Formats: sequence, structure tokens, C-alpha cells
Amino acid sequence: METHTDTLLFFYGADCEHCKDMEGLVARLVAEGVPIVHKEVYNDKDNENLMVSLDTEPCGGVPFFYNTKTKHSICGEASYEELKEWAKGE
Repeated sequence: METHTDTLLFFYGADCEHCKDMEGLVARLVAEGVPIVHKEVYNDKDNENLMVSLDTEPCGGVPFFYNTKTKHSICGEASYEELKEWAKGE
């Protein structure tokens, strides 16, 4: 199983409408130089298991964002400002 050495993780489902809604904001951050790693969970059991292991709240679904450095997560849809603060570790 792949380790989660990447700091910013975006867990999503291939057919998840909420995830598709968040993709534009994630792409905007990536374009600004923020390295966010995409982890699809509906078709990848390793990614699903990783998300479950990190989801301590629990969120229980996607979209789910996790910062491995700060251990801060976002469950569900969020604003661009919320995502930016999460990515910066604020």
C-alpha cells in the first residue's frame, strides 16, 4: 500500500457530484503551486483504506481533504478560502 508522505490529500469518488464541484477549487490551488494529491476511493481499495485510517472525525465520505502535516481535515464541500487555509496549515 502506498504511504501518505504527501502532505495535502484530496480524497474523491469518480462519480461524486460534490467532488466534481470541488475539483475547480482544487485545480485553482494546484495552479497556484499548491501540491494537492488526488486519491480516488470508489475504485481503489488502498486509497479508501488510507482515507478511513485518516478520517478520525469521522466524515464517512467524500470529498475529504487531509493535511498530513497538521492532521487537519475538511469533510465535504468547502470554500476556496477554507481550502487555502487548510493547505497553508492554518
